Amino acid sequence: MQIHAGIITVSDRASKGLYDDLGGPALKKAAEGYGWKVLAEALVPDEKRDIQRAIREHISKGCELVLTTGGTGVALRDVTPEAVREIAIRELPGFGEVMRIESMKITKNAILSRNLAVIVDKALVICLPGKPSGAVECLSFVAGAIPHCVKVLQEVPTSC
Repeated sequence: MQIHAGIITVSDRASKGLYDDLGGPALKKAAEGYGWKVLAEALVPDEKRDIQRAIREHISKGCELVLTTGGTGVALRDVTPEAVREIAIRELPGFGEVMRIESMKITKNAILSRNLAVIVDKALVICLPGKPSGAVECLSFVAGAIPHCVKVLQEVPTSC
């Protein structure tokens, strides 16, 4: 099954051009390494409406998987989890749990991470750290579950 992915970098500074977006390109390379096709990319500031709009736009373009990078820390401007939860129909807590547990083996600061995964419409949305290496590592910890999740979400329910 071909997975169509979208990538959203959430960063005030990168969206203003104050520094280069490194997280989005790192996630794109990782996604393509898993054999997924990246259909859409976006760079948005740490604003709930911008994050939500980008997710909806990616889904409308056919993305069954949306990966965000950034905004999952403890800074006051880190609002990605809140923005995503507001439009989610359900949360998949196991993704965040695994990402934190495995990341704790690498850095003690992983306990501060607010990574998560949710369902928006019929798409899987995974919120990853802003640091490029952290985003790619966390994706690798959960990548094995993604194809099955996406497949189940795309199935047409049968009537009784």
